Amino acid sequence: QVNFVVCQLFALLAAVWFRTYLHSSKTSPFIRHVVATLLGLYLALFCFGWYALHFVIQSGISYYIMIIIGVENMHKYCFVFALGYLTVCQITRVYIFDYGQYSADFSGPMMIITQKITSLAFEIHDGMFRKNEDLTPSQRCLAVRRMPSLLEYLSYNCNFMGILAGPLCSYKDYITFIEGRSYQLQQSEANGKEDTKYEQTDPSPNIAVAQKLLICGLSLLFHMTITKTLPVEYNIDDNFRATASWPVRFFYLYVSLMAARPKYYFAWTLADAINNAAGFGFRGYDKNGVTHWDLISNLRIQQIEFSTSFKMFLDNWNIQTALWLKRVCYERATFSPTIQTFILSAIWHGVYPGYYLTFLTGVLMTLAARAIRNNIRHYFVESPAVKLCYDIITWMATQIAISYTVVPFVLLSVKPSFTFYSSCYFCLHIASILVLLVFPLKRTQKGSTKRESIPPVWSKKLEEENLLQKNNYSTTNNSFSQKQEITCRYQALKQ
Repeated sequence: QVNFVVCQLFALLAAVWFRTYLHSSKTSPFIRHVVATLLGLYLALFCFGWYALHFVIQSGISYYIMIIIGVENMHKYCFVFALGYLTVCQITRVYIFDYGQYSADFSGPMMIITQKITSLAFEIHDGMFRKNEDLTPSQRCLAVRRMPSLLEYLSYNCNFMGILAGPLCSYKDYITFIEGRSYQLQQSEANGKEDTKYEQTDPSPNIAVAQKLLICGLSLLFHMTITKTLPVEYNIDDNFRATASWPVRFFYLYVSLMAARPKYYFAWTLADAINNAAGFGFRGYDKNGVTHWDLISNLRIQQIEFSTSFKMFLDNWNIQTALWLKRVCYERATFSPTIQTFILSAIWHGVYPGYYLTFLTGVLMTLAARAIRNNIRHYFVESPAVKLCYDIITWMATQIAISYTVVPFVLLSVKPSFTFYSSCYFCLHIASILVLLVFPLKRTQKGSTKRESIPPVWSKKLEEENLLQKNNYSTTNNSFSQKQEITCRYQALKQ
């Protein structure tokens, strides 16, 4: 963990240097690719020793598969190989070397590289094999129309900004950043037409980086002072289970899992700040010309802590991984996309049994929450006072359900996980099954979609701002003209 923090702080300084002295206006994309790759491999070598060779081997073999298989089927072979190689490494690390520990956890960066390998393989398949009219708007926007060079491929997978903690980004956004193309303000008018007002290159990320570093500092302080006093393992303590009342147990369940989140806030926000410091992650301007640097952000803390539905929590937690699961699995699944997506997520996360218990529970929770929301929510949204009460109740239910679901993810093993669930009499599992038996999972009424989109009272303003950003922001990519790409990004973000 010390190595990780030291390397990320070095990467932050390197990002400032990279943006200042190797700016796209001062040097060629080739030099930027080379430096970004070499710095990334150096950090990996420093942090993980010779285990870092796995990053090069996985990327190199995947690139070879792409070249020899051809665009028709290479996405399938790359997907199977990358995920299989990651799984083999996770099995050897967990069951042969160090069960339950995080020493030499080189599988973390490999998880990000696996996302990049599979994402790019599908994007190349979409761009070079499938017909344009067969693609969804988002697939059409992200489609890659030419095979990347080996240097571009290694730079995308192993650059110093994202090799240790990500986040995942699309290949086209990364190439746009390396090549230093300009960004444009896009405003969406009432009739849906885009109007490019002006162009400005190289917006400053300094304010965004400072804000994110402040969040990192607060998260780290919280983790070092509060988290250790509220261990998740205390939920299965024999004395606690025997003496504490049910309200106390559920309250401690919530606060202990809430206290476990700041370490993720720290790692993901720092990774986002590193990319921003290098000039990567600019999403666009709002109508007032204010810059926003959340193109590849991995979480929205306020929406997480105040989420009023299971879906809202998942949509704002590990955002780039959720997008990856959607793009490579959910949108392409031929049956049971929710179940397939949760299974892929469990395999990708690792081989600890607790991961599978969490994601199997997550399937039940997601389907039950969707059924409840679709069937009863519209009865509570007409009156602001009633809706406020409904939002408070659903916030409490969501936080307890999330905490209940992810306990095995933290405990890792089967025995302590079942100890926890049995001490709760599997209450939420049973409740979810009963909900699915009582309520229809889908509603055919057209109004249900509109009702579903009504935000919680206390987060209405925040979600309106996010929606405005999604509709108004645009970045350019490398296979379309400037105007076409703006339209493409706008449509994809709307979707």
